[in-house]
Amino acid sequence: MTKAAVDEATSGRHDDGTIGASRAFAWLLVITGAAGVLAAWVITIDKFKLLEDPNFVPGCSLNPIVSCGNIMKSEQASVFGFPNPMLGLVTYAMVIAIGLALLAGARYRRWYWLGLNAGTLFGVGFCTWLMYQSLYEINSLCLWCCLAWVATIVMFWYVTSHNVRHGVIPAPRGLRTFFDEFTWILPVLHVGIIGMLILTRWWDFWTS
Repeated sequence: MTKAAVDEATSGRHDDGTIGASRAFAWLLVITGAAGVLAAWVITIDKFKLLEDPNFVPGCSLNPIVSCGNIMKSEQASVFGFPNPMLGLVTYAMVIAIGLALLAGARYRRWYWLGLNAGTLFGVGFCTWLMYQSLYEINSLCLWCCLAWVATIVMFWYVTSHNVRHGVIPAPRGLRTFFDEFTWILPVLHVGIIGMLILTRWWDFWTS
């Protein structure tokens, strides 16, 4: 039996109803959470600098399209009454903590895994709304935002896959088998669609 198979076998449902996770999955949470924290941290720092100096130009404002400054100045950048990345600093840090706990051998009950899934679902939904606003309302892109989108998408699909495969979310056997073997297809397809939308939205600019 391979090490990956051993990890998966030992991370399933325990007699007390708790469910663990493989080291690979735990590391995925840590890495995607860290990517999200990095993006949120950089955007937060630049937001503070912009508040201090309205003429400040963030380092990721490269051209009229890739312009983090335009995103930060928009109403959508503070939809909850405070800068959006401050929410990311908290939520992505929580994901890192969960991943580190899993690496240390933590096991969680079904409600906890469902809560994590709900949180990542909210994250994907929020990122999708921000993406639409960025592409079709603000008409600018933020590279750090794109990093947070990708991290959240990968996180969501792999958390969902884990929960389906371990019976946290009831699903037919065929779907469990699909998630067991082809989880990677879903985030790749999801990110690919976003990439195509970005490409076609400003096709004339990219090809000029």
